[in-house]
Order: sequence, then C-alpha cells, then structure tokens
Amino acid sequence: MKRPPKKPATDRSFVIALSRGLDVLRAFRPSDGLLGNQEIAARTNLPKPTISRLTYTLTKLGYLTPVPRFEKYQLAPAAMALGYSALANMGVRHLSDPYRDQLMRETGGAVAIGARDRLSMIYFGQSRSELTVGVLLDVGSRVPIATSAMGRAYLWALPDEERATLMREIKEHTGPNWPKIRDGIERAGECVAKHGFAMSAGEWHSDIHAVGVALKLNDGTGPYAFNCGAPAFKFSEVLLKNDIGPRLVAMVRNIEIAMTGSIGRGTLGKEPVVKKVKTTGGKVTRIAEGIR
Repeated sequence: MKRPPKKPATDRSFVIALSRGLDVLRAFRPSDGLLGNQEIAARTNLPKPTISRLTYTLTKLGYLTPVPRFEKYQLAPAAMALGYSALANMGVRHLSDPYRDQLMRETGGAVAIGARDRLSMIYFGQSRSELTVGVLLDVGSRVPIATSAMGRAYLWALPDEERATLMREIKEHTGPNWPKIRDGIERAGECVAKHGFAMSAGEWHSDIHAVGVALKLNDGTGPYAFNCGAPAFKFSEVLLKNDIGPRLVAMVRNIEIAMTGSIGRGTLGKEPVVKKVKTTGGKVTRIAEGIR
C-alpha cells in the first residue's frame, strides 16, 4: 500500500523557510497591482514580522520590486520569468492551441487548459475572442476544483487514493457547505462515467455553464483538464450535454493522440473511447467511507 505523504512538520527534508517564501509569491494574483506586508500576511496566515523578513529577502533576490511610496510590493521580472519558463516548457499548451481555437470558433465558448494548484485549477492556456462575452478568465486565472467543470474533470481523472485525499482537503476547506459540494462532485462523477465529461451549470459561478474533460499522459505529468464554457443564456444544460460536452471529449482525445501517437486510443472524426468510472447501483462509489 502506498504510504501517505509526510506532513511538513515531521518531514526532515521539507524546508519550511522556502515554503513560506513561495507562499509569499503565491499571494500575488493576476488582478493584483501592489500588495503590502499586511495584505500578504492575511493571505498566507503568516505573522507580519515573518512576512517582513521574507519580502526583504525576496526583494534582495530580485523576485519582488518595492514601491516605497505606497510601502508595497509587486512581482519583479525574476518571478515572472519562472512562470514564463514553465509555460514555455509545457508542450501540451502549445500543441493544444489550434484544437482549442477551433472548438472556440465552432461553439462560441471560451476553451482553456489548466493544471492543479492546491485546491484550484490554474489556467495556462486560453482561447477566447470578442464573441465569448461573459468569460473574462485568462492565463493565470484560477477556478475551484470542487465546483468548476475543469476541476471536477481533473478530480475524477485521479487514482482513487489521490482523489480521496483531495476530497478530504476540500471537505476541510468548505466546512458546512461540504454536503452540497460533495453531491455536485458525485453528480460530476456519474456524468464522467456516462458521457466522458464533467459539468458545472451555475455551480461555480451562477451565470457560467461549462463542461470539462481531463487529459492523462504517460510522461508522468498531469493530469491536466480542459473546459469549454459560456454564459448560461448561451450554453443551456441540454446543449452542454448533447453538443458541447461530446465536442470537448473528441477534442481532448485528438490532442491525446497527437501527443502520444497512440491511434488505438481514438481516431480523428470517430467517437472517442471513454474510460468508465466505477459505479455502484447507478451512483458513483464514494472513495472513502469517511467523506460524507
């Protein structure tokens, strides 16, 4: 049996100071301009004196730029270089560009690819045009795993043990809202089992309807997940299930073929083969008995 990962407090190989420094960099979001030590402390749950030392160190290393007039900081080019280097080395992002663009033109929805960052999915590729009104997310944006179509598709692509661990983390984070969120995750699992895609109709954002499909590769990376979404008035639930979802499944399987060369896992222009999720009595089996 696979041993559970050690907690940072008991893992002698875990460098807590480095972890805290990275938490400071994570505190900056795409919509942020400048952040002060007090705001960073609130977002990281770290003491303000600790934040002051970390921001000083990150400034000296070139990862933060101080703005003395406002007593705040912004991400410096060295920090941005890390992100762009990561994007440049993600072959799936570049290879999927024409596929995403084509589906965007065919459906009028925004099409994105994302990867997990803690309890969120972070966009690292996005296709949208002036016609995809109402979907303002871009590269670097985050959506919650628990309630978004992309996040749910990712969740159901994980091995059982990893999915159970992630669901426990989501449960701890959501508190009293967990029963409703758990039911949505289970419905998504049933949809993946039956149709090959997950749905979120107003569950992440009341005005956004979307479908999500996971991409699993054999190179040790991922899984990644794609979504296709639009305002609710444009993508009804019936349209999601009967048209947008199947189109996204076909797109992802074609990307999988292009990346792996495994023609046996699907063929262009034909209905893709979808791996089923184990079900019991018409319901997706709960991964861990304690997650209720």
